[in-house]
Amino acid sequence: MDQFQSLAGRLLVAMPGISDPRFEHAVILVCAHRPDHAMGLRLDRPAPGVNLKAVLTKLETAAPDFAADRAVLVGGPVERERGFVLHTDDWLVDDASLAFGEGLAMTGTREALAAMVDPVGGPSRSVLLLGYAGWGEGQLEDELGENVWLTAEADADLIFDPDYEGKWGRAVAGLGIDPAQLSGQSGRA
Repeated sequence: MDQFQSLAGRLLVAMPGISDPRFEHAVILVCAHRPDHAMGLRLDRPAPGVNLKAVLTKLETAAPDFAADRAVLVGGPVERERGFVLHTDDWLVDDASLAFGEGLAMTGTREALAAMVDPVGGPSRSVLLLGYAGWGEGQLEDELGENVWLTAEADADLIFDPDYEGKWGRAVAGLGIDPAQLSGQSGRA
């Protein structure tokens, strides 16, 4: 029997030619991974026409002007109306925050939204994502076996970088691979 190895806290980097166009050039941070399921947040796709100030205003939460400069990301195709704050673990809520990886956490509460714009009491780095990517039992492992994803170490500078268009190329390059050399073809030896 194979030994299960959790990928929580690691990045999934889509291979060229991925069959699902929703994940083309995707960089996904795996937040939870157990034998029966996996959950991750896509880090490279801003939600069109949405910023943090607009979300805070809609939720009647204090929305400072600088929040208009902060993108809201599409975290994945599942439950796109549900928000998740991905943040550093220097700010946590008991029984609400999921800490994972090295120095990362995810919280899905209004308190986390308010903390995002609190320069004193909030996390040092954060981003709001709508929706998530999810996999059922064995699904992610099957996709890895089919070479759909590369896995990489999570890097906070890459995770929280607002250069969304460049994330995929930087994640691939961080593996020591020239993105131009990747093929959408896979095979078996």
